[in-house]
Amino acid sequence: MSDTSDDEIDPSIAALLQETEDSLPDSSRAAPKFEVVNAEEAKTQVKKQFAAQKETKIDNKKLGEAVTDKVPEVDLSVKAFRPIEKYFEDTPGKMFDDPGYYKNCLTGEGQASQRLHQLLVKYLNCTDKKDRTVYRQQIVTAYWEFLRSLAPKMINPRIADCKKMAMRYGVVLPSLFSPEQKDFFSRAIVKNVTGEPVLYVDEWMREVAAGRLTLSATDEVPQKSKGPGAEAQRIQQLKSKNSGKLQSIESLVTVKESERVNVEIEVRDRVEQLCEHQPIYGLEGHTMAYTDIQKRLFAEITTRFRQLQKIDRELSQYLKEFEEAKGIASTLESKESELQIDDQPQVGKEELMQEMTTVRQMAKMTCGRQGNQFPIFTREFFHCMDKGTGFRENVIRELAWIESVDPQCFCRIHKNVPHRIVPYTLLIPSYGDLGFCWEPFDRFNRITSRGRIVIPMYPRDLRTACLMAVGDLRWQVAKEKASFDWMTDGLTGHYYQYFDEHKMKGDVKAYFIEDYILWMTKESQGTQKLDKEVRAIFWRYLPFPQETKEKLKKMSLIYQELFQRDVNRSMSDGY
Repeated sequence: MSDTSDDEIDPSIAALLQETEDSLPDSSRAAPKFEVVNAEEAKTQVKKQFAAQKETKIDNKKLGEAVTDKVPEVDLSVKAFRPIEKYFEDTPGKMFDDPGYYKNCLTGEGQASQRLHQLLVKYLNCTDKKDRTVYRQQIVTAYWEFLRSLAPKMINPRIADCKKMAMRYGVVLPSLFSPEQKDFFSRAIVKNVTGEPVLYVDEWMREVAAGRLTLSATDEVPQKSKGPGAEAQRIQQLKSKNSGKLQSIESLVTVKESERVNVEIEVRDRVEQLCEHQPIYGLEGHTMAYTDIQKRLFAEITTRFRQLQKIDRELSQYLKEFEEAKGIASTLESKESELQIDDQPQVGKEELMQEMTTVRQMAKMTCGRQGNQFPIFTREFFHCMDKGTGFRENVIRELAWIESVDPQCFCRIHKNVPHRIVPYTLLIPSYGDLGFCWEPFDRFNRITSRGRIVIPMYPRDLRTACLMAVGDLRWQVAKEKASFDWMTDGLTGHYYQYFDEHKMKGDVKAYFIEDYILWMTKESQGTQKLDKEVRAIFWRYLPFPQETKEKLKKMSLIYQELFQRDVNRSMSDGY
């Protein structure tokens, strides 16, 4: 090991950089108030008004997120992903053209960078296959140690871009790009302007360090830490609990307000009918008494007044709880702002190192036991096209497609109200093919907290990796909802019974994810690939959109029978 200090880099780095640039192709060139006339009009205008308010709220929220580049809060009024307007920048950035990229990336990281540099020199210059394999394995450990030294610095907005890219894409030596790869990586959009919780590793660690994102759940017993970091984490947990209550109550308030509007319109409609009196022929100037139809309106109006009283009682209670939750949120915000220091980590170094250990474990899981765990970007292992690489915009495109086929994939039901909650999505620079769900929701807020899914950035097929992650999320959410009865109730219960009856061996969740991929890619197009029992389970618990069902029932008697079961179930609902 060299005696070079933390702030200076080994002089041989420059030689290595020159060697690799000389031996590889030149990649510096880049490619180019309303009036109510009748009940129907009233309903229409009320709907428009609610829609306009929601749209304004969403647009303002999205705008704020795009400007701050922080993790967006859960917004239950958002019902779909916004279309991606641009996947890549029009002109490539100059970051990877910097001749000092490698030196600046490793400078200031102490022994971790020295160790990584020495191993890279040996690996790149080695010609013996066995020795090269040994160096590859050693680089894996050395590189993650290097990332651990980088992690606490991600909160600093002035950190060098090359260090960010090392954590985000695994790019340490730009000369390991091919010219085409260098071009589209240079044109990748750096900031999160989508307003979605899809994060690269550097952004993930920045949010964890800032205390805006809690540590990922692990099986290890958490150690109680002391100091401002522990206090910030405790406040974050309280905010998470209160946030679930706040979002849930606000949703219920909105539902009750909508119910009240509808009942008021019905009352107004019936009162207008009650006030209409026909003139009596021969007795000009006088009108007829109430007709039998109008007399029946008295009972209907009375019933609706009772409904309004009930709605008002429930709405008053919800508003009271909502006000209390808002007060708690305000108190927690003020306490959090007192603890916050700009550009300084709000959690302890131990917690950050724990999260980096978790991220490394996630990276291993994307590869599987036999996969390629090499963490550094090199064209030797990278075989993706630009639209098949796990950039944020590409992943959001795939998640939007999955939601268009499985509309309830991100929904959780609370008090019969569906809440659309997109999970945190961590994009890990890995050559693995396996996407998965790390946790279905925060243990402190099971109602409106985001789950966490992990997707490798350099898989053979990005859509399949995303489907695996969402399928895993589907399974875990259903299992947690069924709790102790997961083997008998709901989606997991029916699938487990099918699994048990057919005496299948292995992991039941793995079988479910395989079937989920077939359900989304083949069955949605009318190609029958699943067993009859599995198709019936998925048709009920993982339903396609209504228009897809209508199309499928015309393609086969099997789908027509399943469609008829839906009709029968809806007609018998409540009996």
